[in-house]
Amino acid sequence: MPLGSLDRTPPPFFKQGTSALTKLVLFSSLSCGLMFADLHYNIVQPARWALSLVVYPVQWLALRPQALWDQVDNVFESKQEALNAVEQAKAALLAQSVRASQVEQLTLENNHLRQLLALRERFSTKAMAAEVLYEAADPFVRKMILNKGATHGVQSSSPVMDDQGILGQVTRVHPLVSEITLVTDREHSIPVLNTRTGARGVAFGESGGAPLLELRYMATNADIEEGDVLTTSGVDGVYPPGIPVAKVVKIERRADTVFARILCESLARVQGARHVMVLEPVQFALPGLGDVPHAQQAVTQGAK
Repeated sequence: MPLGSLDRTPPPFFKQGTSALTKLVLFSSLSCGLMFADLHYNIVQPARWALSLVVYPVQWLALRPQALWDQVDNVFESKQEALNAVEQAKAALLAQSVRASQVEQLTLENNHLRQLLALRERFSTKAMAAEVLYEAADPFVRKMILNKGATHGVQSSSPVMDDQGILGQVTRVHPLVSEITLVTDREHSIPVLNTRTGARGVAFGESGGAPLLELRYMATNADIEEGDVLTTSGVDGVYPPGIPVAKVVKIERRADTVFARILCESLARVQGARHVMVLEPVQFALPGLGDVPHAQQAVTQGAK
């Protein structure tokens, strides 16, 4: 058979249709367009909500072995450890009772002073108990997933804390679960107050490997020492004031910069937290103008 008569086209079995380069360009453009639209118009949020509802049963089933193991481990907990826990709880309860009696007296004096100065009462913060399901698998972020979502009343930007201090903030809410960003995440910042000096600052999540915070923009000659405790200042309208956040563990003062490098350790359990409290943001708990005392209303009208 002459060579010119051979069919040089590939058999139908090997025909691919659209070229791979065309598919790459098409789907890359589609992905970039969806990311841009979701960033500016949030059009993927309904799909994200529906996907979270579909994936939730799978997440629940995947966590069952761990929950079963925890129950078995609790059953076989040694008697001596239980007795030690009871003794420690009794000692802590005795110490807390002493502090509670002092707090009640200080609260009474504070109320008398506020009434004398015609100042408004502090607002109360609502709280909701939640359980940590699991931590985010991404090693470059520090996030946790809670078992409470929008159907339970969780709001975006709500502060989250454990029994030791502030743990983080709710950054994404789904119908049945919610995601919190820890205070040690590099994208998170929180206004703080030094309880020893009263100086205010802003603590950022440390970008290094250790789960620490960095107190930035503090002068090298600032009055701060290792062991100082930082609490929420309450000036951001999110976190209630006076909740412990971190403790200063390292201070680096260098002559070639005007700011000191201050590293802090979170007081909350950013690693291994199980049960947390979701607080209502301060901005939702602020009273309206009708709650302001008559004395402040009179001053406001006089200023006008």
